[in-house]
This record gives sequence, structure tokens and C-alpha cells, in this order.
Amino acid sequence: MKTSRRTIVKTGAVAATAIPLFSIGKSGSSANSKLNIAMIGCSGIAQGAFMAVKEHGQNVVAMCDIDSNRFPQGHEGTPTFSDYRVMLDKMGKEIDGVVVNTPDHNHFPATIDAMQRGIHVFTQKPLTHNIWQARTLRKAKHKYGLMTCMGNQGHTGEGIRAMREMYDAGVFGQVSEVHMGHAGPQWGGKYFEKPSAMPLAKQPIPGNVNWDQWIGPAKFTEYNEIFHPQTWRGFLDYGTGQFGDWFCHTADAAVWTLDLYEPTVVECVDRKESLTGMAPDWSIVRFDFPARGNKVPCSMYWTDGTLNGGPSIKKPDDWDMGEIKGGSYWYGDKNNGYVNARSTGPRLATKAAHVEFKKGPKIEKTIPRVKGGPHIEWMQAIKGEGPEPGSNFDYAAPMSEVGLLGVLAQRFGGRIEWDSKNMRITNRPELNAFVKEPVRKGWEYGEDLWKS
Repeated sequence: MKTSRRTIVKTGAVAATAIPLFSIGKSGSSANSKLNIAMIGCSGIAQGAFMAVKEHGQNVVAMCDIDSNRFPQGHEGTPTFSDYRVMLDKMGKEIDGVVVNTPDHNHFPATIDAMQRGIHVFTQKPLTHNIWQARTLRKAKHKYGLMTCMGNQGHTGEGIRAMREMYDAGVFGQVSEVHMGHAGPQWGGKYFEKPSAMPLAKQPIPGNVNWDQWIGPAKFTEYNEIFHPQTWRGFLDYGTGQFGDWFCHTADAAVWTLDLYEPTVVECVDRKESLTGMAPDWSIVRFDFPARGNKVPCSMYWTDGTLNGGPSIKKPDDWDMGEIKGGSYWYGDKNNGYVNARSTGPRLATKAAHVEFKKGPKIEKTIPRVKGGPHIEWMQAIKGEGPEPGSNFDYAAPMSEVGLLGVLAQRFGGRIEWDSKNMRITNRPELNAFVKEPVRKGWEYGEDLWKS
């Protein structure tokens, strides 16, 4: 049975059965018709989306990038735009799905603009730049009944499912601590650059760059080549640092398996000083979660910056697998465990324990597996050929929210006491200006979703 494109799909983070078919009125009348996919942001991480669309035999019908030099070869003849609002105005009726590959600060307006037009959305991680935006996209998912997915690739993998099945089978017992993190930021590398001082000097805007569109809803700053195309992440008005870049990968297994969605306290335990508005060289951030159902209270620690002289991620005392620069260590009252930086490769903390575990009874596979990765999972769901994506916005929004709270604590230091129900920081009210950031005139989206 086919349902309207706007039917609200009521499924969990990983659905066990296929969803009802969506009618694909824009590209055809049946689930076997090709989807028309548009790209917002066409380089870097977008290459995976282009490959997936081609692999799945669908169409790329429009491309938008603020830099005319960033459109890929092989798509000559496809309409191109520098402003996605113009693209959606002109071609929205022909587009079934949009993949959003912009810098973090433009994820929200690009995503919700497409959703308001009845277009399915795939948005890179972190889902948004602030918490209000994440909650608003979750509301939009239910209002418009669209297929949504965030690009934390590991959520479609074998490893994250195996780790959850190990936990559900009682392998770890009660988990009271999780320690995780990443070795970066790698300043001077592909994604991070640190200036000697702030503010940055104004430079002429290249003719191939639509700078006003790059800024989008965020705080205006003059053009400087350090921002574009790829080293914007360390500037917290636009990116979310190493924290935002990797939390949605590395914390994925723990958040999903242990229900770590609503911390009551988030505290920056320590950090290196940084230039105003920039991510630090290193930090340690702790999240405190109360008991959740039959799960005991849990503290989750994020540590980054070992490349810059920061501390290493704390490992269980029985860990005997040598130095690993990233990943997630779980402290259980039966066994300690580990899953890697993309929430795959689950194992116990010692070689001997893992060998014995492998010899024992096999853990039953209770969670459906995904073939082909997140883009194909999303496209199959649009066509009614598979379940709703596991990292749909009902999961991706609260998961991103946890990471964004950590970014706030890292940015401003100290302790944050969080009232999740009311979306408020209670002990430092001045920080609520960053829970819902101000936007430039003309970039207001989503306010209507909070009126009912």
C-alpha cells in the first residue's frame, strides 16, 4: 500500500520491518522509478553521496555549491547553483531528495528549507550547529513525514549492532563509565588551521565564491581563505571543532546502546587555552547521566588533542591491546569493552577475555543489518524498499544534541547544568544564547514549528 509523501512514519531508530511505500510523485509513479537527487555542497564528503547515487542507479538532477570551482567532473549538463534557495525555488518540484554537505552552520537552514517543500533529506554530521536547530528538525520530521538521515556512517555498520547485541546479552553487565575521544585537531592538516591571532585579516572575495551564501545564517565575518574550502571546523561560529566532527561517530555506539541522551551535567574538566571563538588544542569533557530505566547512572568522558600534547583517553586497568589513539572504552561490572572511532570493531578489553568470548555461545543477531551504507539505506527507504534509516532525525537529533552540549562546555569551560525538558542551561543563563543562536535577517527558519 502506498502512502502520501507526508505520511508520518512511526518507527524506531532501527526498524525491524519495512515501512509503507512512499509515492514518488516527482520522479515517477512507482517505487521502481528513479529518484531525483540534488546536492547542496559538492566536494569533499559529497563524493560519497555522488558515488552512492550512481551505485544505486538514481539521478543527480541539480547541484549547488557556493564555489563554482567545486563542482565535480562527470556531471556536465546538470544544472548548477550557488544558492540552494534559488535551486529549490526553480527545481524543487523535480527533486525527491537532497543531500546536505555544507559546513556545520548551514546544515539546518538547507535541511529545513528542503523539508518544507516536501523533499527527503540526508544531512551530514553533526546534524546542526545548535541544540534548538536539532530539536526543530526532529519536529519537522514528524510534521512533514519525510525520510531523514544523518551521515554518521558507522550507524549502518555491523560493528555497532554487534556491540549493542553484546550489551543486551549481558556481556558487559552494567556500564557506569565510558571514555572516548579523538587524537585531533591536527592543526595545519586537511581540516584544521589555526591563525596566529584573531580577528582575521579581510581578504578579497574570489570571483568563484558566493561568500554571503557561505555565511548563511551565522555571524558575519569578512572573507579569509582560511575558512574555505575545508579549514572552517576550528572556528566555532561555523564549525564545532574536533568534538563536533567526530562525536557523532565515536559516541554513536554508547549513546544508542546505553540511552545516553539527556545529561543533567556537562563539565569541561580541563582544556588548553585557545583564541577567542576557536576550538582548543585539547580538552576533557564529562557528561553525567542519571539512571535510565534499569541502567545505572553513567558518566561519559570525551578527550581530544593528544596530537597537541593533551592527555590520552583513559583505558580500563585490564586493557592489554596497546596504544589506540581513538575509540570508546566501556567500563562494565562484568567485562570492560571497546569499540573503535567509527563505532565498529567491538571487543573485550583483554586478549584472553576476547578469545574466551569468541569460544562461547554466539550472540544472537537481533538487529537487522544494513547493506550499502547510509546513502543507499536512505534512498531505499524513500522508495519503500527498506526500513527507515537508523540514524533518522528521531535518533540523530538527540544524539547530536548531546555532542553540541559538549561543544558548549568545551568552548566556555566549567560546568553546565542542563534542563533537557525545558531546553535550558540553569546555572549559567548567559549560555542559553548559544542553545538557540541568533540568525541574520532573511535566514529565519522553523519558528512556526514551535507554535503548536
